[in-house]
Amino acid sequence: MNDTVNETATIKATKRSLVGRVVSAKMKQTVTVLVERQVQHPLYGKYLTRSNKYHAHDESDAINEGDMVEIIEVRPISRTKTWRVVRVVEAAQAI
Repeated sequence: MNDTVNETATIKATKRSLVGRVVSAKMKQTVTVLVERQVQHPLYGKYLTRSNKYHAHDESDAINEGDMVEIIEVRPISRTKTWRVVRVVEAAQAI
């Protein structure tokens, strides 16, 4: 019985996390994060770039466009928000 309790605790502790670039910070406490990944074509072997956009909750409202952030999956916050910003990996370059 004790082993099952430990297994469920580790499953709950591991949540999906992604790293992407903020493409929009115009909403209140919400940022849009573009996550890109490389996939290999099954026949030709060429690497293709696939991307998805996620709405993430930003409690501090201090994240700007161009920042590289890490997001983690959480319970649904709104109709489109099921991710939360954990940390800023790299701040955007100021021009």
